[in-house]
Amino acid sequence: MTSGFEVISCEHGHLQGWRPTAISNAVPHVAPSEESRFFDYVVCTTKNIPDVGPSVCEIIAPAVTPGLTVIVLLQNGLNIEKPFLSRFPHNVILSGVSQIDAHEIAPGVIEQKGNDHLCISAFRKNQVSEDIQQKATEEFLSIYGAGRRTTIRYEPDWEQKRWRKLVYNATLNPICALTRVNTGDLQICGGALDHLVVPAMQEVVKIARAVGVDLPKDVIETAVRMYPVENKICPSMQKDMQKGNLVEHENLIGEVIREGQRRGIPAPILSVLYELCSAVQWRTRKETEERS
Repeated sequence: MTSGFEVISCEHGHLQGWRPTAISNAVPHVAPSEESRFFDYVVCTTKNIPDVGPSVCEIIAPAVTPGLTVIVLLQNGLNIEKPFLSRFPHNVILSGVSQIDAHEIAPGVIEQKGNDHLCISAFRKNQVSEDIQQKATEEFLSIYGAGRRTTIRYEPDWEQKRWRKLVYNATLNPICALTRVNTGDLQICGGALDHLVVPAMQEVVKIARAVGVDLPKDVIETAVRMYPVENKICPSMQKDMQKGNLVEHENLIGEVIREGQRRGIPAPILSVLYELCSAVQWRTRKETEERS
């Protein structure tokens, strides 16, 4: 964008001509011999699509210095940390669960309509001491919240936060995408809310409980109420399908189903949503390959 970005933000005001400090068309490579020059943080905010390579691990690997670079996963979904813990066992890996309503409403024009809420904690199943992980978490909290206009907090129970967001992301996200009906209209178009959305959410809650994560009793009501009828929000997966983009159904739906299967918990509605998304994903990949 020659004129920079225009940002219309409920928290940061109206910014025109904003430009990042630097843009690279490839991930910078930091050689092992250059430990004096390393990235403190690599923050991953992309969609997570493990069924289509290269993986996020492969993409960021050149910029990660073992034992020094902190990897921050501001990404949705379940079990997203597993490949990173395996590939980078000596690096701190932070879990970021973000809630924000921001969209590109025109080329180069970003509108933020909902406040930025971010919970941060560490994925602890690696070879890094808890003291080092805690320090990295506190430093990132300080950096991200320096402008004092966003809500960011330390949340040690990262599993519950991810499952709470999945109550919405594994259900309303794909249902809106597949039906092309926004969150507001979905609540008033016949019995979709009572007979499709809520039962799918109940499957997520049941699997979470089997995994050992107890969600609040009002988690389903809260998830539905979060997006009032009048707001008519198009979730990100709906936007992606409309644009012909790949969708991140594996970590949003597939991993939830697989956790249920390991514990003998059926998820018939989620399974149908997953297979439908998989079919759309196949078609999107095929069309992309044909165009190239």
